[in-house]
Amino acid sequence: MVANWLDSFAFSCHFAAMKPDIKICGLKSAEAIERAVSRGASHIGFIFFEKSPRYVEPDVAGKLADPIRGKAKIVAVTVDPTNDELDEIVSLLKPDIIQLHGNESPERALTIKAVYGVAIMKVFCVRSADDLKRVDAYIGIADRFLFDAKPPKGSELPGGNGISFDWSLLGRLDDGLNYMLSGGLNKDNVAEALAISKAPGLDVSSGVESAPGVKSVAMIDDFFDAVAKACEPETVSGS
Repeated sequence: MVANWLDSFAFSCHFAAMKPDIKICGLKSAEAIERAVSRGASHIGFIFFEKSPRYVEPDVAGKLADPIRGKAKIVAVTVDPTNDELDEIVSLLKPDIIQLHGNESPERALTIKAVYGVAIMKVFCVRSADDLKRVDAYIGIADRFLFDAKPPKGSELPGGNGISFDWSLLGRLDDGLNYMLSGGLNKDNVAEALAISKAPGLDVSSGVESAPGVKSVAMIDDFFDAVAKACEPETVSGS
């Protein structure tokens, strides 16, 4: 843990005008989407992995996304999607970004990007420094990266497990790499996560849920409040 991490993060926010992008993922209700966007979410994510409690049908996701189109980036979260699945998702949702949360190769990611003409966010599940070595092959292909914790043994979900990893590992990344931090984030640890990782973006799902797949508008508020509080200039002076 970084010493005095809260003061360190507040200092960087105040003097470097740091404001992380925030993606609320696994959304399924109009109420939660409206609250997330009204609080400043830069991205909203819809999950198209049927084993997830956050799964939503593409046609339903499209209807939910329509009212906030242009206000936040719409992200289609997929896991090793087939061409047919992507055809349906892109047709009905019209996403700004396709998130690849599986074992998609650089060649597959490049093909998806070219065929559908949308940005690509490639996910890497992290437990050790070795897990970050695969990033290089996707630089110049993926428009953004997302780093999540490796799922626990026996989990059928590639993400959304509510667990974190050693955020200090991200200090090994090249400066300027565009990415989001995910995995176990919530109102109680988000300031520490930002102080340690210096992540330019955050992705939260289970950390704003009252039950698996059920987003809480109160918890969404708490999360945004926690980020804002960590960035308050007065925290630096201790006033």
